[in-house]
Amino acid sequence: MNETHDPARHSWVPSANTPGHDFPIQNLPFAVFRRAGSAEAWRGGVAIGDEIVDLAAAAGLLDGLAAEAARAASGDSLNALMAKGQFSASALRLALSRALAGDSPTALSRCLVPQRDAEYHVPARIGDYTDFYTSVHHATRVGALFRPDAPLLPNYKWVPIGYHGRSSSIGVSGQQVRRPHGQTMAPGATAPVLAPSARLDYELELGVFIGAGNPLGEPVALDAAESHVFGLCLLNDWSARDVQGWEYQPLGPFLAKNFATTISPWIVTLEALEPFRLPWTRAEGDPQPLPYLDSAGHRQRAAIDIQVTAALQTAAMRGKGDAAAAVSRSSFRHAYWSVAQMVAHHTVNGCNLQPGDLLGTGTQSGPDESESGSLIELTRGGKQPVVLPGGESRTFLQDGDTVTFTAWCERDGARRIGFGRVEGTVLPAHPA
Repeated sequence: MNETHDPARHSWVPSANTPGHDFPIQNLPFAVFRRAGSAEAWRGGVAIGDEIVDLAAAAGLLDGLAAEAARAASGDSLNALMAKGQFSASALRLALSRALAGDSPTALSRCLVPQRDAEYHVPARIGDYTDFYTSVHHATRVGALFRPDAPLLPNYKWVPIGYHGRSSSIGVSGQQVRRPHGQTMAPGATAPVLAPSARLDYELELGVFIGAGNPLGEPVALDAAESHVFGLCLLNDWSARDVQGWEYQPLGPFLAKNFATTISPWIVTLEALEPFRLPWTRAEGDPQPLPYLDSAGHRQRAAIDIQVTAALQTAAMRGKGDAAAAVSRSSFRHAYWSVAQMVAHHTVNGCNLQPGDLLGTGTQSGPDESESGSLIELTRGGKQPVVLPGGESRTFLQDGDTVTFTAWCERDGARRIGFGRVEGTVLPAHPA
């Protein structure tokens, strides 16, 4: 760790010092923004309290590697900054931390834009998107719904399972998600039908943005894997469960997933997450990872304690002014596979990752059923509705429902940092 993690450091931006704020000076996450409703160019920014440091405006006030990094983040995506690797992003983060610290505003004050006045763009040009399946608790509970006698397939504890997703339908928080059509096969039916999904679900995930890539044909070793990661965001992997149940054999989900994925605008760097590291462990009796997925250094610090929550607001709740109701909470510390293992496995065959590529962690569910990161788990496949505070209930999402994810890290001796939020609202299906 370094001076940017000092829990006693405070900022001349007053809101950054508010207890419990997602964006204190110890965080400094990245996004791409512009003033809402304007014709301004999209450009990179860094959150500090309720403000955004406009990196295009700030670049001329910095020097050296930090200035180069700020200029790289001044375009309509963060790809150029990501490609420079962690050292450049760290230099920029350190320079901003020093310039924002203390009691007196600096020249950087004229580079601030209130977050309430901003709108956001997907923070990177995402060339490829891979979604993993890192929660053994999610995999077991969902598997039990379809295979009660063998809920977890034999390869799960050996292989970080993933599938290739669709990058073109990834949107930023606030995305309007049209209920998808797909083939479904009703129980007892002799033929499928094309219909709007009746079992639309969310999946509470984190997204991992790749920084510096690797050349085609050159695997990334486990202990070097995190040096290829720029940071993490929130991710909602919208899922049409009835479509998925019919189509996923033998090659996995397709139309059940490719219609929408929503991410938060803010990317929290791995450096900012450093105080929240934990040892990575594998339960006694479970198979230990193959050598390319295991090392002493990895076991010492590869887990990260990130609290994640899902909340639901129906159209009726919104109409009455009722806040979204929390439906589940878990932690990334429960993940069976780590960020480093995801990267190492993805590249072990020589696959090349590129700056701005996105990896999904898969649904993050904890060991208790209340920590389930999807409705299919919480409702036991739609058999046990979730009852909301106003008396409404849900087995799966209905039109007009808004799903909100939040995430944060906290521990004694460190300043709490957060990820902001990711929201998406379900729209009715297009007419057939």
